[in-house]
Amino acid sequence: MTDSRALALPADYKDLLDALKKRVRDARQTARRTVNTQLIELYWSIGKTVLERQQAEQWGSGVMGRLAEDLRAEFPEMKGLSRSNLFYMRGFAAAWPDSIVQQAVGQLPWGHITVLLDKLDMPEDRDLYAGAAVDHGWSRNVLLNMIMNRTLERTGAAPSNFVQRLVGQDSELAQQVAKDPYSFEFLGLSGEVAERDLELALTSRITETLRELGPGFSFVGRQVHFDVDGDDYYVDMLFFHMDQNRFNCTKSLRRLGEQFALAA
Repeated sequence: MTDSRALALPADYKDLLDALKKRVRDARQTARRTVNTQLIELYWSIGKTVLERQQAEQWGSGVMGRLAEDLRAEFPEMKGLSRSNLFYMRGFAAAWPDSIVQQAVGQLPWGHITVLLDKLDMPEDRDLYAGAAVDHGWSRNVLLNMIMNRTLERTGAAPSNFVQRLVGQDSELAQQVAKDPYSFEFLGLSGEVAERDLELALTSRITETLRELGPGFSFVGRQVHFDVDGDDYYVDMLFFHMDQNRFNCTKSLRRLGEQFALAA
């Protein structure tokens, strides 16, 4: 068998290989971005329909629950059609009543959008942080950290130029778009801070955190997913208490600010 490494290669082979690699990477990024955009536009359109029907017919929460049940029965693989997500979709359409195609929020994963809805009330603040998240490639946790610290208000950030830019290929945001579980179901401080740096800063304090919690706690994991009566929860950090024989977790990304315990 001929060893391909021993073949005489064209003089410009390396340039050709680099060009083809770039073409593959660009195509993959475009495909990921397209899937995410289609998903976000779907959620916005569902939310807009629900909002219009609620305003016209005075729907109660019971109708929303039934709608979620029926949609999930038809599309069981799509966890994003939960009752809580339908309420987020309605809030999404209310917060951005116009088409999101040319807006920064249309480039963000769904988890980022729920953070914007949960933590910001003013439309201009949501647009400001959405644009910055795209410009700097912020992950969801970094976006949350920036909002909680009111970073853009304190620094007087200039208006975003997201219209002329695409999500950076090597940014944490691009990585989260590629790994977003909602996208898989449907078919990753300064402005350039990386998610891994924030995570490292958090996990480096695990030992001290356990000592502060008291004896008997063990660390289980981060961003652990729970499905509670059809609603999706992602807890920041999950612990297990040996003596009490139960799990304890810090705040949930779906219900920020709450602290609760789960019986083993």
